[in-house]
Amino acid sequence: MLPAQPAKWGPPLLFLALAWLLVAALLQPTFVSMYDIWDRSETYAHGFVILPISLWLVWRDRARLAAVPVAGDGRAFLIIAPLALGWLAARLGGVLVVEQYAFVGLWIATVWLVLGAKMLRAAMFPLGFLLLMVPNGEALIQPLIEFTADFTVGAVRLVGIPVYREGTFFTMPTGEWSVVEGCSGLRYLIASITLGVLYAYLTYRSPWKRVAFSLAAVIVPVVANGMRASMIVFIAHYSDMKLALGVDHFIYGWVWFGIVMLAMFWVGLIWREDLDEYTPPPATTSIRVAPLHAVFLALLLALFPLYESHLASRQPSQPALIPPAPVAGWQASPSAFSSWLPQWHGMDIQRIEHYQHGEQQVMLFLAWYGTQRDDAELINSRNIMVREKHPEWRQVGRDIGDALVAGQTLPRYQAQLLANQGGQRILAWQWHRIQGQDGISPYRAKIDLALAKILGQRDSAAAIIIATPYHDKPDEDRAKALLAEFLSAHKPALDQVLDQADRP
Repeated sequence: MLPAQPAKWGPPLLFLALAWLLVAALLQPTFVSMYDIWDRSETYAHGFVILPISLWLVWRDRARLAAVPVAGDGRAFLIIAPLALGWLAARLGGVLVVEQYAFVGLWIATVWLVLGAKMLRAAMFPLGFLLLMVPNGEALIQPLIEFTADFTVGAVRLVGIPVYREGTFFTMPTGEWSVVEGCSGLRYLIASITLGVLYAYLTYRSPWKRVAFSLAAVIVPVVANGMRASMIVFIAHYSDMKLALGVDHFIYGWVWFGIVMLAMFWVGLIWREDLDEYTPPPATTSIRVAPLHAVFLALLLALFPLYESHLASRQPSQPALIPPAPVAGWQASPSAFSSWLPQWHGMDIQRIEHYQHGEQQVMLFLAWYGTQRDDAELINSRNIMVREKHPEWRQVGRDIGDALVAGQTLPRYQAQLLANQGGQRILAWQWHRIQGQDGISPYRAKIDLALAKILGQRDSAAAIIIATPYHDKPDEDRAKALLAEFLSAHKPALDQVLDQADRP
């Protein structure tokens, strides 16, 4: 009997490389968007090395993977088609992170298409590692900020130092502090997750050990960041605000992170399994390629960017959008009560109106988006009440809930603003209106707008913000009642204005 001929890996690997290039070319804006974020953000700069590391992991395991039979599998289209549809929906809805995950998911599904389900299972970790290319995590910033503020203020109170907290700002006898985005620890968390899951895969073979260490790589940096922030506050406090305020503020943070990661890896070595001997099975002689799969992939994926381009060519509507006239004892205010304005971007129409009832004033701010597109969308992380390190204002409180307006509940986001000088306060309510419905959920809004656009319907939407000044915390209830009273008088007319603008 003649010995089995060695498998020829050239054709299937060539087809896979061409399929990946095909996906990248057809969905080029998505790949470019990831590259741009890697290039401009230190938090996500690790994205440049994820693909090389994944390829190195495949090369490292080449003896084990060479034993896996290869056969093109058309069943992969059952995953590719929904992923492509999800890419289109995310693209139209402006959900960049979902769009990017769909892109990477298509790369992974292409391995199934070209090399088969057995290879997909065998190379699951190197392929799953590719998901870390996606710049994700911004949704965690606010929860991480809140946790860091809670941890730090708790530590300060634990040692008996008096502290007054308002939102993420707190005051001590030696100075004022604020927990901002750079203090959230997101950069440490992402770096820890990337290094942690890679370390777990290389060091362990038992699935439960890999999962346990990966979970530790998520939990440990969050707690460690709280300790880091507390140490910086203590160093500054006990040095009479001479240390840990400039460059050394960041140096202490990275040194602490390095110590924590080294300690975690050192403890992880106690249960290491990478030194155990492993004998790979003999290489497979079963390799079959299906060239037509690549043709079908190209035809399928080409449909989605073409349809997206067709829908994106629609021009936004330009309604008059006249704010409602004052009623029920209200009148137009001759001047604004403050220089503050919401930090909203990309709207097609902006309207600002000021109302007055006796000595009390309310500002109405409308941002109208005739159609959702890049840098001009209702739901965008840049649309905020006050940007970080604003020279005049800071946000000291936030709340999401319902307000009772004329016997009906209105979902609203509430923000408390405080002037850096003078102590003026502003209470603001914000919500959006889409297809005649009020809401505050950004996820529901994205889904509704993307679905409307996919179906060829109008995807116009409006952001509504009302605000009023108040004096101090006890006066906040009076400000809430005033905003509710204003809406009771003007919301029916406001809704009519917005709903008419939404019609063709």
